[in-house]
Amino acid sequence: MSIVLIGYRGSGKTTIGKRLADRLWQPFVDVDDLIVKNAGKSIKEIFENHGEPHFRDLEQQAVAEVCKLSEHVIGLGGGTLGRDANRKAIKDAGHKVIYLKCDPAELHKRISADPQTAETRPNLTSLGGGIDEIRKLLAEREPLYRQMMTAELDVTKLAPEEAVVYIARMV
Repeated sequence: MSIVLIGYRGSGKTTIGKRLADRLWQPFVDVDDLIVKNAGKSIKEIFENHGEPHFRDLEQQAVAEVCKLSEHVIGLGGGTLGRDANRKAIKDAGHKVIYLKCDPAELHKRISADPQTAETRPNLTSLGGGIDEIRKLLAEREPLYRQMMTAELDVTKLAPEEAVVYIARMV
């Protein structure tokens, strides 16, 4: 069984995931990184050159690949659960799924502070990537996060190391 971290962009899936993997002596796999490696392009380039449906196809392939792993910490993309096939693959795999919940204002602050966001990540709506986009997409995605989670951790006010301690106790 692996631990799968879900949540919106900026919730800490990669940062917390890497530290959790170290603590548990397990490998960390980030689905977005796997997509970039397999495609040889950034996510932003995939969106710009081929569109979101192509990206979601690549993502579905990556999810199928990581769901076969055991004793790993896996970070999913914020929108990965939007596809039925991805939700089914994760459910069928029987992994623990931890939802890293975070307040929209804090997500905006974190995303804005990340210098790589503009270079590597596309805006996901016509709202341009700001707080309104975060609120809109979070309202759409949160029911899926809640449907899939086996546990939830509010990371709004937690440092990554604090989150790791809580998650390690949950699993």
